[in-house]
Amino acid sequence: MEESPQKKLFRFGVFEADQHTGELRKQGRRMPLQGQPFDILMMLLEQSGTLVTRTQIRERLWPNGTFVDFDHSLNTAMNKIRDVLGDSAASPRFIETLARRGYRFIAAVEVEKQRSTSQAERAPSPVAINTGPAGQQPESIFPQTLLTGSHEIPQASHSLVRALFLLLQVMYLAFYLISLARLHVVEEIVAGMVAHPIWVIVVLIVTAVVGIPIRLYLISAVAFKAPGLRDKFPRLFAVIFPLDELWALAPFLLVQQIGYGLALGLTAILLYAPFAERALILMGAGTPVRREPAQS
Repeated sequence: MEESPQKKLFRFGVFEADQHTGELRKQGRRMPLQGQPFDILMMLLEQSGTLVTRTQIRERLWPNGTFVDFDHSLNTAMNKIRDVLGDSAASPRFIETLARRGYRFIAAVEVEKQRSTSQAERAPSPVAINTGPAGQQPESIFPQTLLTGSHEIPQASHSLVRALFLLLQVMYLAFYLISLARLHVVEEIVAGMVAHPIWVIVVLIVTAVVGIPIRLYLISAVAFKAPGLRDKFPRLFAVIFPLDELWALAPFLLVQQIGYGLALGLTAILLYAPFAERALILMGAGTPVRREPAQS
């Protein structure tokens, strides 16, 4: 009886990729990586330590006659892989990007051949392939969080997500500038709502002064498609989140004109705004689609 074609089990760090089942597992737990992103990861693992060109990936997964935006599809797939692995294009631990050429798997990999489709009797014959830098040890990845990952968001037009992200930044910038320009009016409104309005005014001024350069940076970075924003934004999010949550209370400055009900509703919408900004960045608002493949 003929044996079924040998499949391989690749182990790297705390992960293992099973070529037979098409699964990526982290410490035994299945990770959400299937389809083309998994196929690309397998290509990188099979040629660990060597360059896998964009042309090779295209010929294998998107052959001639397939009508698709290859750059966008490849970048999206690589983003999903890196998100699941907890990797980064700026400081890679698993996948290194060679700009405009392709990708290379740089971590140490163990390969185990599977002799049959049944995994009941797995003969451990690991072959170590040390493709990382000398002395490199497997590293733990960032823990999974409740925040949405790039593999959980839909694909959308790059122009659309950039436009929506820019509109959010302009909205906050308008909040800051109008509040500072009409500070005396804001002070009168706050005086009728709290016992010590001076502290509210101080917080308003400080957060507006901090927020203005942040919004100008984000507007310019997205407008000019600055490389690296996708990797920098998670660190910046720690500053943006409390800032945006405070300014979600801005509708209450208009409570005399719009009433408490509408002010509460608008505040609820604005509370979600920082998460929307993060989602738009993951969808490609801060990533050049064609010019800089290193941001995938």
